[in-house]
Amino acid sequence: MKFSYNERDYDIVIEKKASTRNTYIRVKKDLKVHVTTNIFSSNHSIKKLIEENYDRICKMIDFQEIKFKNNNGFFYLGKQYVVVYGDFKDITFDDNKVFINHDFDIDNWYKKQAKKLFLERLDYNYDKFTRKIPYPKLRIRKMTTRWGVCNIKTHVITLNLELIKRDVSYLDYVINHEMSHLIYGDHSSRFWKLVEENMPNYKKYRDEMKEF
Repeated sequence: MKFSYNERDYDIVIEKKASTRNTYIRVKKDLKVHVTTNIFSSNHSIKKLIEENYDRICKMIDFQEIKFKNNNGFFYLGKQYVVVYGDFKDITFDDNKVFINHDFDIDNWYKKQAKKLFLERLDYNYDKFTRKIPYPKLRIRKMTTRWGVCNIKTHVITLNLELIKRDVSYLDYVINHEMSHLIYGDHSSRFWKLVEENMPNYKKYRDEMKEF
């Protein structure tokens, strides 16, 4: 079964489970339309449901296409570079290209850049934070589902290494978000008011980060 959109066919993956009562349609990063449904659902009923949700599925495909575009390639501090491999001793940049050796450890380089920049931005945002909070310990690691995590008991803020690929404004938003958790451990209206108190345009960055 295929889903046709914009002169392209997308695979439809159907998974039937006895424990599933309802039917769920999702488009994942593999750009396949995943349908999870009950074992008694007929292919005819599934096909009809897909037809009824055509526009919604198209929007999900568009969203995943944007995420793919924003994550496929070499990004650094909000800019995408064309990678040029060669016999280079170190990494160098020009306006839109990055020159590296085939054996260059990009992840390790990202970590080194992030360690310095993330600490600088933590200090900057901490100094101007509107509430008195303990100075947080900083950890950096690669995460797949979160941009940041705050342990309110140990005062440790963990930032996603992937933030080094984005404009520093997104990093500042995540830092302010996690520092606000040292006051409010939930996502209540009081919490978001505090985030806005320190970053009035936070909604812009929060919404745009969904496309990363």
